[in-house]
Amino acid sequence: MQQEQKHRLTGGKRTPEDGVEPVSSQGGRLLSSRDLLEGRRQLQIEHQGAVYTLRVTSKGKLILTK
Repeated sequence: MQQEQKHRLTGGKRTPEDGVEPVSSQGGRLLSSRDLLEGRRQLQIEHQGAVYTLRVTSKGKLILTK
């Protein structure tokens, strides 16, 4: 698919297939919660030896707990 057409289909957003990693407005790496959770309601994140739980509430909000 041509880049121009692809950008129209994705609303002009860059995708990993473009060879450019999406960047947030704050300059950090932008990840989709859908990609992180892969259909699950929660996942575990290890950070500096502590385990955190990221979960989706019944209203679709994200909650991170230690």
